[in-house]
Amino acid sequence: MSLWSRITDALAALRQGESLSEVFERLRTPPERSVAFTIAVIALSAKMAKADGRVTRDEVTAFREVFHIPPADEPAAARVFNMAREDVAGFEIYAERIARMFRVDGRPCGADSVLCDLMEGLFHIATADGDYHPDEDAFLTRVSEIFGMEPAHFSRLRARLVPDHAPDPYTVLGVAPDAPLDEIRRAWRAQVRETHPDRMMARGVPPEAIQMAERRMQAINHAWEEIQAQKAA
Repeated sequence: MSLWSRITDALAALRQGESLSEVFERLRTPPERSVAFTIAVIALSAKMAKADGRVTRDEVTAFREVFHIPPADEPAAARVFNMAREDVAGFEIYAERIARMFRVDGRPCGADSVLCDLMEGLFHIATADGDYHPDEDAFLTRVSEIFGMEPAHFSRLRARLVPDHAPDPYTVLGVAPDAPLDEIRRAWRAQVRETHPDRMMARGVPPEAIQMAERRMQAINHAWEEIQAQKAA
């Protein structure tokens, strides 16, 4: 059974009367855990699109960049997306269920967590049309709070992924501008390790979403190169 077939079956269970809690409880372990991650991306990104009142072609394209959908499964994927975007109400329920599923011992999600990867996918879709709407920022801020993401960590993601200004390289790497170069190098290397596809797959990110690491790696390396140039000047 394909990934999209399992997603369709899960949503069919919702329509037939199963509660969201019951469906997600059945999706806690691999390979169903990947299905849960995918449903979360679909539901939250669709509801985020509803938050600013429009869904653009660029946002749909960005979704396809995160998840490669076989042509035969495109109708099912469209049904999932359209079902989720009926209104923005309920996004917190999805976020809370996913947070409960992936958070470890109630600890805040770090840069090496599935929840961080999910936030990155949502940012990718939100910024695809070049317009990061205030309602999208409010939506993602609330989702980050539900996920237990530290405000500083959320700011790092926003600085790296929102295209309305040149990101501050120190914010991207999470270091102070006056930090020694060796300390900044360690922070850069740690983020490179966290971004490796093997590490991402080990923490439950489905193969369809691994390519998000390419964009992250480019931003991390660019920040490190910019800081080196500044320190050498």
